[in-house]
Amino acid sequence: MEKNTVTSVDAGLSPQKTRRSMGAKASRRLSNTAIYIVLALITVIWLFPFFGILLESFRVETTQQVSYLWPKQFGFDNYIKLITKTDFMQWFVNTGIMGVATAFFQVFFILSVSYALSRMRFKGRQGLMNIMLILGMFPGFLTMILIYKVFAEAGLTMEMAPVGLIIVYCASSGMGYYVSKGFFDTIPKSLDEAARVDGATRFQVFYKVIMPMAKPIVIYTILMGFMAPWGDFMTASYIIHENSEGMNVAVGMYEWLSKTNLNEYYTTFCAGGVMVALPVTAVFLMLQKYYVEGVTGGAVKG
Repeated sequence: MEKNTVTSVDAGLSPQKTRRSMGAKASRRLSNTAIYIVLALITVIWLFPFFGILLESFRVETTQQVSYLWPKQFGFDNYIKLITKTDFMQWFVNTGIMGVATAFFQVFFILSVSYALSRMRFKGRQGLMNIMLILGMFPGFLTMILIYKVFAEAGLTMEMAPVGLIIVYCASSGMGYYVSKGFFDTIPKSLDEAARVDGATRFQVFYKVIMPMAKPIVIYTILMGFMAPWGDFMTASYIIHENSEGMNVAVGMYEWLSKTNLNEYYTTFCAGGVMVALPVTAVFLMLQKYYVEGVTGGAVKG
């Protein structure tokens, strides 16, 4: 009798549990569908300007701005003009050199400072971190007049501006230690201690033990250093001061947006925008996995 009662109760609850389970699944599907639709709309809105620039770069019926999106005639005239009749390639090379050099030096400075602050304990460590944090809150353009005066006396403006800009990008890069230090904090200190017991120096521990485990944060630092010169306009325009030989792509292409040049160079400007986006996009897509790991890993104890 008791067995039959238990069986009947279980049988009565099973359909209810099944309905609840089916309802929860349907609710999740509806919620996920709504999220995917919203994300798809955001993606379309976000990519639309880039799609428009891409179409404009292949439009050859006129070089001026038009009221329609789809070109009437497609061609590579704008890219040919960009490469053969402007100084764009010089600007592109300047920016590439600055990007590679900045990435190299920033990796060394940022990771060295981050490792020292993460692993070493010394007098004034916390005060130094606080000072760097406070100084990092001030915008860089506050020192532009002084920087230009010093660089002008040293001959690092105009055609030598790329060298000066590399110094600007790297000089205070060590103050951006926050993410990297947070990543190093997640690596057990017992590894350092074991290597030190085996006779390794501080540099050997850093280079041979920690760095192989810190690939994500290294890639993150390289990406940040490489992309900085591509998008910098304010500091670059101030130091370059209208000298075409030392321009980066941002400053050089901005000259085409003036009232006197816009009608002639508008589609060329769009072609240049596509060319500028290609290396950054390619590098980011190839290293996206490590970039995400570096950001999330550094946020754990940053």
